[in-house]
Amino acid sequence: MLRAALREVSTALKEGQVSPTELCQRCLSLIKATKCLNAYITVTEDTALRQAEESEKRYRRGQSLGDLDGIPVAVKDNFSTTGIETTCASNMLKGYIPPYNATVVQKLLDQGAVLIGKTNLDEFAMGSGSTDGIFGPVRNPWSYSKQYREKCGQNSHLENEDSSWLITGGSSGGSAAAVSSFTCFAALGSDTGGSTRNPAAHCGVVGLKPTYGLVSRHGLIPLVNSMDVPGILTRCVDDAATVLGVLAGHDPKDSTTVQDPFNPFKLPSVIDVGKLCIGIPKEYHIPGLSSETLKVWSKAADLFENAGARVIEVSLPHTCYSIVCYHVLCAAEVASNMARFDGLEYGHRSNMDKSTESMYAATRREGFNDVVRGRILSGNYFLLKQNYEKYFIKAQKVRRLIANDFVNVFSSGVDVLLTPTTLRDAVPYVEFIKEDNRTRSAQDDIFTQAANMSGLPAASIPTALSEKGLPIGLQFVGRAFQELQLLTVAKWFEKQAKFPILQLQEMLDHADALSHQKISLSS
Repeated sequence: MLRAALREVSTALKEGQVSPTELCQRCLSLIKATKCLNAYITVTEDTALRQAEESEKRYRRGQSLGDLDGIPVAVKDNFSTTGIETTCASNMLKGYIPPYNATVVQKLLDQGAVLIGKTNLDEFAMGSGSTDGIFGPVRNPWSYSKQYREKCGQNSHLENEDSSWLITGGSSGGSAAAVSSFTCFAALGSDTGGSTRNPAAHCGVVGLKPTYGLVSRHGLIPLVNSMDVPGILTRCVDDAATVLGVLAGHDPKDSTTVQDPFNPFKLPSVIDVGKLCIGIPKEYHIPGLSSETLKVWSKAADLFENAGARVIEVSLPHTCYSIVCYHVLCAAEVASNMARFDGLEYGHRSNMDKSTESMYAATRREGFNDVVRGRILSGNYFLLKQNYEKYFIKAQKVRRLIANDFVNVFSSGVDVLLTPTTLRDAVPYVEFIKEDNRTRSAQDDIFTQAANMSGLPAASIPTALSEKGLPIGLQFVGRAFQELQLLTVAKWFEKQAKFPILQLQEMLDHADALSHQKISLSS
């Protein structure tokens, strides 16, 4: 049951094959069995069980709220949650309990979803490995999979503390690991430059970044206001469409959401891609791209061509400036957004009391890690009066050129772009930390951040396993507000790819034993 898709479980709940409480208890048991992954910062066990009981009562009365009623979900710990600590994996917000829910969280709860916990991330979502938060790095569930262990000839015991465990990607690594390891059926991430799609690719799950303005950012603690989008992580494309249908739409609390009403859609079961035009950006074939990822990308293009689609090479000429442009704008907005954390109103406050200025400086030194402080420093440099035109304004102009590249490609008749999501499969943690956060982010965001700067919808779909038995994901980028077309194409591709299910039998068996023990004790 835990390995089933969200819609399948929803059907099982409606037919009484499993109760919301049983489902919740199974997920909670699995969270305990997979504790070594460090996917969760806060497990909201009491809240989840209470919500599950309420869902159970609704099912008994025949008053289900919809497909998400009774479904365990997780939320990245940079979304505000009423009465539940929201830390952004930072000392600055450790102990902070918001008085309100983020709009996307409230929408999930309004549909009866069961909030199982808050997931781990890079501090303030600044990173591409989920390794830089104060609660420690997140481990990729595939580190303990039968597929990877057999290829590497390693013992599969969870207690094995060797150094070969893999990073999840980031910054929404906790949410990706939570979905991948079957501890929930959907999770919220945030996506500023690829922070949902990158870990989705490394953890073998679906990661959707909706069009900017389609989903409310209210209650998402901001990183880069002009690029942040709540992301969706699920185990299949249909589930991503289901969750999007709940989250999308105008929010009076977020003036950047579109006014047009959003009509939830169900993806067709029979899909014909014969009339589509798939674009392959030539600039994405770069030196750092692994031969395995290139091979998977080429095979995917062949799949579309063999199905009758027109597959053409396209050009996004300003791609080479994209990552530099992104980092200038990102640092500038980070510097602005982080100014609110001063120790005066909420969050951490230093004991330094010589003066307001010394308290302010000490608070930020103690509250932020080196990565966050570095980005604040860079951003303030770019925003200095003498540098403003040279860096920030120029980067904004280049951003417009990058967005126009996509407009021109889609205007030429291309329906969807097909690209890699990451340069390669997941790397071991010990290898990942050899390079600094900034260098890693520049490499890992190379294929993903342009969609954020252009405001376009994009989805990473698990495609194949590498020679090491690890997931490789490919990215589809669509036209603005054309999520139906994007996800329809992604669903067709998902069906062709036949990506294998993660084999974590040892963890699942342990969780089942815990769950049965718990149920027998409570009955």
